[in-house]
Amino acid sequence: MRRRTAGRPPARGCVGASLVAALAADKAVYVVIHANHPRELTPAMRAAVGRLVRAGIPVLSQSVLLRGVNDAAAVLEALFRGLVAMRVKPYYLHHPDLARGTGHFRLGIEEGQRLVGALRGRVSGLCQPSYVLDIPGGYGKVPIAASAVRPGTASGHSVIEDSTGELHSYPPLDSDAD
Repeated sequence: MRRRTAGRPPARGCVGASLVAALAADKAVYVVIHANHPRELTPAMRAAVGRLVRAGIPVLSQSVLLRGVNDAAAVLEALFRGLVAMRVKPYYLHHPDLARGTGHFRLGIEEGQRLVGALRGRVSGLCQPSYVLDIPGGYGKVPIAASAVRPGTASGHSVIEDSTGELHSYPPLDSDAD
């Protein structure tokens, strides 16, 4: 079942008892919802998702990073915290596709990486989705979040960047230490 209309809540009764019963099967079934802004977490959506999670059906979310919609750390934080409060795991934050007519929504990968990095210091790991890019041409999704680790100047050392941008040295593996 795939249904997506921007800014439109689920139809009344869309997630009714018969759908919940069908999804509550013996096989693993995950429901993935799509929300790009905390305003989409309406009472109707909360009620629909609540019926699923109360039936034991795991619910994940995916979002698209969109200029002018959710391209601020505070907006993404509110969205992801709101999802987790509904017992929904933010799963993917998609970098926008290169679809014709959507250029005004796209931002650069580096800008997206900065936003995702800013979330590290604001929300728990549970609230952080994987930032991914669907490579044009059908080559699949790849994670594109910036790494907090880079090689250090001394052999085996690493430099770790914390959520405030401060750098910290990390020693190499000492095989004699426990």
